[in-house]
Amino acid sequence: MSSKQQIPPKEVNWLGIGTILATIGASICCVGPLLLLSLGIGGAWMSTLTSMETVRPFFLILTLIFIGLGYRKLYLIPERCEEGEACASPDVKQKQRVIFWIGSGLILLLLALPWYVPYFIA
Repeated sequence: MSSKQQIPPKEVNWLGIGTILATIGASICCVGPLLLLSLGIGGAWMSTLTSMETVRPFFLILTLIFIGLGYRKLYLIPERCEEGEACASPDVKQKQRVIFWIGSGLILLLLALPWYVPYFIA
């Protein structure tokens, strides 16, 4: 009889997925037309993407909530790890925090796009 270690199923990172989807929703009214124009795609139908501007505050708040929940998970809630698990390593926790801050910075830049793009498109 062989002793095989069972590999636990991978946990889905709902906070990361939710943050990315909320950010896409918050910036679709501004990034969508800009991206399509840069690809050479245009037309009158593209103005319908700006109708998403009315729901942008909802997605903006949702994104900030997800970023706050990610911060809470990394810094405020003690993680229950047994010795030998990857989450028990301080290096893993440090890498998670670095990735969190880089990702949060990029997401906040994307959320602020409508405020600073006019300076680049004169």
